Amino acid sequence: MGKELLIEIKKSSFSVLPIYFLILILMLFGVVSLTGYEILSFSLATILIIFGISLFNYGADHAMTPIGKIVGKGLTKQGKIWILFLVVFLFGFFITVAEPDLSVLAIQTSSIFPSILLIVLISIAVGMFLLLAILKILKKINLVRILSILYMSAFSLVTLLLLQNKESLVALAFDSGGVTTGPMTVPFLMALGTGIASILAMKSEKDASFGFVAFSSIGPVIVVLLLSLFSKNELNYEIADYTISNNFFLSFLEYMLGKFKSVGLSIGLLLVCFLAIDFLFLHSDKKKLLSLIGGLGVAFIGLVLFLAAVDCTYMGIGYKIGTELAKCNPILIISIAIVIGALTVLAEPAIKILTTQVEEVTNGLIKKRSMLIALAIGVGIAISLAMIRVIYKFSILYIVIPGDIICFVLSFFIPKIYTAIAFDAGGVASGPLTSSFILPIVLGLCSTLFGESEILTYGFGVVALVALSPLLSIEILGVFSVFNNKRKVKTEIKKVLKENDKIIISFGE
Repeated sequence: MGKELLIEIKKSSFSVLPIYFLILILMLFGVVSLTGYEILSFSLATILIIFGISLFNYGADHAMTPIGKIVGKGLTKQGKIWILFLVVFLFGFFITVAEPDLSVLAIQTSSIFPSILLIVLISIAVGMFLLLAILKILKKINLVRILSILYMSAFSLVTLLLLQNKESLVALAFDSGGVTTGPMTVPFLMALGTGIASILAMKSEKDASFGFVAFSSIGPVIVVLLLSLFSKNELNYEIADYTISNNFFLSFLEYMLGKFKSVGLSIGLLLVCFLAIDFLFLHSDKKKLLSLIGGLGVAFIGLVLFLAAVDCTYMGIGYKIGTELAKCNPILIISIAIVIGALTVLAEPAIKILTTQVEEVTNGLIKKRSMLIALAIGVGIAISLAMIRVIYKFSILYIVIPGDIICFVLSFFIPKIYTAIAFDAGGVASGPLTSSFILPIVLGLCSTLFGESEILTYGFGVVALVALSPLLSIEILGVFSVFNNKRKVKTEIKKVLKENDKIIISFGE
């Protein structure tokens, strides 16, 4: 364990430290003003985040991913499809109920609909939409066909909301798609899809294992849009208190205790469900079970450290950066946003899991490095668009609708594997760092420029834009792959023709 953990710490350091040094550089050039205590808190939080991501990635590799594959492959192999459907629904429901980010969304929207109602309905939607992902594999239905119907349904609901003069809720609804695909759910769902596809799909159908995260993202959007249609209250949004505590260690301890409860509930439900399924159907070796339980324990500690450190300091630092960026000219704001977005996505805990699985499933056809570059560029552009939207105050629909149209059009011209990966990557990229660091930056900029009254309409939506960006960047990566393949084919043809010419000439002599 020691050697593997050191490797993870090294990788996490390379992912997180660029963000840290970028903020220090902005401070040195006078763009951001931080006190000595804030720098100290930011430094301590960065160290804890590095250790948290390292432990989480280790635990995900040794527990959550194997559990997903064991459940998916084991139940599918037994041929009891109805049990598979029931188990997947329950997993989706319980993990979503315990997702910490969902509770935050429920609190923010409590003036429109009851928090418990929102949590339960979104959790049911995730469970139901995961069943669609299984049906897709069973019936060999094209992923784009299903998602196009779901997205058209979502935009139809948006039209009805606009007719009711509830445009301020649209951005919040699209943001809800990112809160259900956190670091707990992503590794399990992706591995579950791989396990099921390994039995039900042919080896040539490499795209079959993807789509579970995509369905988990669109389901909550549709639910929140539906609830918004029937809501009678106006949402009086009050911005959270982003003040950084004067006592870092006491504040971190308080956040850590809160995360112990929420993360413990999530991992506890996952473990109980898995043990029950294993006892009834799978009958795994006891040593294997103990190893998986130990891995979950490591992931639990890592996720608690990561989330507590982010909420304790990074949220406050992010909000302060946003308020200070409001003093800069738009070009500088947009430039900084691109860099922050590109660096932040590389530090998201679930990104490593996504890129690793993509490389494994495609047998190295799609490299980690290519994926990371595409994601970094895409998210960097997404954050800059979020800043532009705040500065010039226009609807998120001017970005989301053309973006989705381009995605669906591109899907007809690239290999299916790129489209499947792209839609899953959207949920992975919009992780806890986006909601706890990037979102406060945008809210800080919006509140300083225009006041709290405009936050709901123009501040929210950044998570939705981050979720959209990988769809475009990875599909564009697919376009490049098509051109590269055509170029290789032409080169091979020219090579063969030259060889034939040489044979003909020598034969003539």
